[in-house]
Amino acid sequence: MGDEETRPTVFPNRFADAVGPQGSEPSRDHCRCAGRSAATQPATVEFHAERQDTRGEAWQRLLALIDEAAADGRTVFKPFVELSAAHRRQIVTLPPTIAKLTEVEHLVLYGTNLVRIPPEIGAMTSLVMFEPYTSYRLHWYPYELTRCTGLRSSTVSTRALYGNFKYRPPFPSLRPVTMATEVDFDALDPGVWGADRIRTCSVCDRPVDGDVHQVWISRAVGTDVLPFLVNACSTACVAELPAPYKGYVPTPHTGGPELVQPPAGH
Repeated sequence: MGDEETRPTVFPNRFADAVGPQGSEPSRDHCRCAGRSAATQPATVEFHAERQDTRGEAWQRLLALIDEAAADGRTVFKPFVELSAAHRRQIVTLPPTIAKLTEVEHLVLYGTNLVRIPPEIGAMTSLVMFEPYTSYRLHWYPYELTRCTGLRSSTVSTRALYGNFKYRPPFPSLRPVTMATEVDFDALDPGVWGADRIRTCSVCDRPVDGDVHQVWISRAVGTDVLPFLVNACSTACVAELPAPYKGYVPTPHTGGPELVQPPAGH
């Protein structure tokens, strides 16, 4: 047997250049919201309630990086590589200004401390490759990501996702209908709503000024099936949603511990 047959296969690390500098402090926190197996998953889950500090140096640096990327029209964007470990830990969502990144084709969010992504990602219409791999606190995605119709490849840590097929962890409970007279849609509790504001409909993109209908739906985007949070302005927009991916909950739903999901592994 020759050397070629006995030599072990070495797989390259695709994300070797996606890791930012290390520091004396950890660059991210850890959670067990979705568990790591059927035996460790919780009976109920809630949205991460962390609010983004928009006055700190980390946020200002991220805003500047987005402005630079928008100005030079770059096609690959790896913002967290350029942040210190301490600053990476302080970023729990992306700025709405990512809507300016209309030339970016490849977005790398490897190993971040993100707990949510804003709906403005739907404006990144050139996106082809989306890689939030090992961002283990991202358990769901905004439905607006489906507007990136050119998205063909994704690398997501699926075990961290609500409703993933491997062991079907639960989804947070949603309020099916909420009137504008009940809450201020510009000042929401992210631990309840998954966001601190809801301004436009996830389906029709019109302003939300009457009521909000929140539902979950699982759809294939890129090379993964993702749990999407839909903030719809009406029952008509909920009715316009496409069929969920085969093997997942067959209709849009409001989550909660009573939700019956297909068997794990199917």
